[in-house]
Amino acid sequence: MNLINNIIINVYSIGILVIIYIFSLRNDEEKSLQNKLYNGILLITILMLAVDILSRFDGKPHTIYPIINQIGNFVIFLLNPVVASLWLLYVYDQIFQTEKIPRKVRYPLYAVNAVNIVLLILTQFRGWYYYIDSDNIYHRGPMFLFAASISTVLVIAAFLLIVINREKINKKHYFSLLFFAVPPCLGLFFQLIFYGISIVLNGIVLSLLIVSLNIQNYNIYTDYLTGVNNRKKLEIYMRQKISTSTEEKTFSAIMLDLNNFKVINDTYGHDVGDNALQITAKLLGSCLRSNDFIARFGGDEFCIVLDISDQAKLEEVVSRIKNCIDKYKQTVDQPYKLSISMGYAVYDYRSFMSMEEFQKQIDKLMYDDKQANKEIQKNIAGN
Repeated sequence: MNLINNIIINVYSIGILVIIYIFSLRNDEEKSLQNKLYNGILLITILMLAVDILSRFDGKPHTIYPIINQIGNFVIFLLNPVVASLWLLYVYDQIFQTEKIPRKVRYPLYAVNAVNIVLLILTQFRGWYYYIDSDNIYHRGPMFLFAASISTVLVIAAFLLIVINREKINKKHYFSLLFFAVPPCLGLFFQLIFYGISIVLNGIVLSLLIVSLNIQNYNIYTDYLTGVNNRKKLEIYMRQKISTSTEEKTFSAIMLDLNNFKVINDTYGHDVGDNALQITAKLLGSCLRSNDFIARFGGDEFCIVLDISDQAKLEEVVSRIKNCIDKYKQTVDQPYKLSISMGYAVYDYRSFMSMEEFQKQIDKLMYDDKQANKEIQKNIAGN
């Protein structure tokens, strides 16, 4: 691949990654570890694509080209394992949803990259990974395959981690994670067979684009704890429903929260409280239709949006949710009693209420239901 073709394909790839990175920054409000790792891969890949152009300046030994060539190849060999390491950490976080990567995972990766740095420095004197001759021509060294295998082994480790833990991975994410290794590995295969062809980084760009479309974009609008939609997605969706409502066809919404959630947290701990939220989200999903919209509004509150314009049908759904919760309490033994309060209404097209006003309406109805439930509990306790 000549210099001009390399510049064209790398600049095009950089442009794609810059767009993805800007989009990622605009939507990364929670600064999660997952997004930090993904953005780190984006930035390092952008840098490597730029430096890869520098590593192509073969020939013209009596110019600045030898210095550019040396810097370019040094940085490429330095950062290859770093990208693979970050990908392995990204996969680990996708599986185990941790706020901090444990030492048992981080330290081996530190060691691998430290070994690569030492060998790369020695390469400048012994030509192990590569060497650049007096005519400023790049040549593979006797340990070139070892250098390539470092990143390959890390990517394979991530691949095996995905396969082994496939039951823990969101089904919508599984194949995107699994496919990540395919384009760069194909690029490496062609690079090993056809000297002068280097499209490994461009393969990574394709993989990162797929991850962005199928995982990162999905997570922007997903509540990390319960797996349902988050408040941002709820607001977008509800505004859309309001804007498309007509006198003949409108929609309904239910606001609900867990009763005595603070007591559950204070008595049994936040892990049990988190579990109660996850159970509630699963119960709601099990008793609603697949096209019904469920979102975590915040804390212990959930909001459901339904394509229902009739009050009677809405009340049927409310009754079904209550029955679902009651059935769970009767069949599953938990240290706490799971119960909910609900406020619900059909959106009145003629009221011209904004999203905020409609949310306040159903929130007020939910509060009234909560107060009524408290009165019932007091009466039961009094008797």
